Amino acid sequence: MTLPLFLYGPLCHAPLRAEVLGTGHSVEAAALSGYRLGRVAGSGLPALVPGEGAVPGLLVSGLDATARARADFFAAVLGYEPAEVEMRLEDRWRRLVAAYLFLAGPVATGPVETGPVVNGPVATDGGWDRDAWIARLGDVWASAAVEVMAGMGDESPAAMAVRWPTMCMRAATRIRAARDTGAEIRADLTAARDVEILAHRTPYTEYFSLEDPDLRFRRFNGAWSNRVRRAAFVGGDAVSVLPYDPVQDAVLMVEQFRTGPLVRGDPRPWSLEPIAGRIDPGEAPEDTARREAQEESGLALGALHKVAEYYPSPGAVTEYLYSFVAEADLAGFGGRIGGEAGEDEDIRSHVVPFDRLMALIDSGEAGTGPLILSIYWLALNRTRLRS
Repeated sequence: MTLPLFLYGPLCHAPLRAEVLGTGHSVEAAALSGYRLGRVAGSGLPALVPGEGAVPGLLVSGLDATARARADFFAAVLGYEPAEVEMRLEDRWRRLVAAYLFLAGPVATGPVETGPVVNGPVATDGGWDRDAWIARLGDVWASAAVEVMAGMGDESPAAMAVRWPTMCMRAATRIRAARDTGAEIRADLTAARDVEILAHRTPYTEYFSLEDPDLRFRRFNGAWSNRVRRAAFVGGDAVSVLPYDPVQDAVLMVEQFRTGPLVRGDPRPWSLEPIAGRIDPGEAPEDTARREAQEESGLALGALHKVAEYYPSPGAVTEYLYSFVAEADLAGFGGRIGGEAGEDEDIRSHVVPFDRLMALIDSGEAGTGPLILSIYWLALNRTRLRS
């Protein structure tokens, strides 16, 4: 057995701790004197700051070498490193020679809660809100940790750290997908009861990943299908929003280069689209719509109207879209260039009168599903919005 381990911050969350450490150890409440809780500047992650007070946490005992190695690996992915500390137990000081405390490491590339940054010094102007973190990201991190720990032994912590944000994105997607939309028309078939995974491969994992399972599924006659191989392209859930100015009777659409049309062989791989973007872990789709509108076009949105939520291509792609039309003042926004410079985005805004939209669909120039769907929704609801 290894010596006791003091945990604070995210690893005190029981579901996350179970994914990282497993079972077979004892856990008791503890506090580390001589420190207070700060956060890593630029990241929001908790960190220990020497000073008056005590940091509440957990003392974990009975870890075997495998569990300790798993804890060290996960901590390293987050940019932390172990250190020896003194802890007050039962009103006396006791030296825990090899008790590990996860301290923020030196300035190095590491992940924030949802994206990679260069971790700065530890800030002392604010602590870490455990309850707020659990509500927003607790389940996401516990799910993402499964993917992290599966890579232990094959990937370095540094390599996993780069992919941590996308792991969280995929985890948040799985959590949203677990919501049951019911089966009023569909057969009463479920993944848990009526699909059997026979083999599983993940040949590619970066920003996106490729899942390549062998499976069988229940047929409508009650029999099992043959063993089949079905690949799926895995990405996070996303939002699209088409801004509409009821005074001008015009919409704002964006134009940008897209790899999909290029690889397909399209001679003009610049697409006309609604504003769109991935939903960050812990973020509501409506908040994503407003954030992306600001990032891509500098536009502040008014009222949001839900168009639909849907799988655009369920045969091979996991992506799930939340589409909106938003009221906005579009005066002066045509021709603007926007996008996140750090992501090499180059996005041009077009303000287009409603009367031109159907012709753009007919010609194929407006050729992306979320744009077409949003235009048709607007055609049905335009009179109401203008009134």
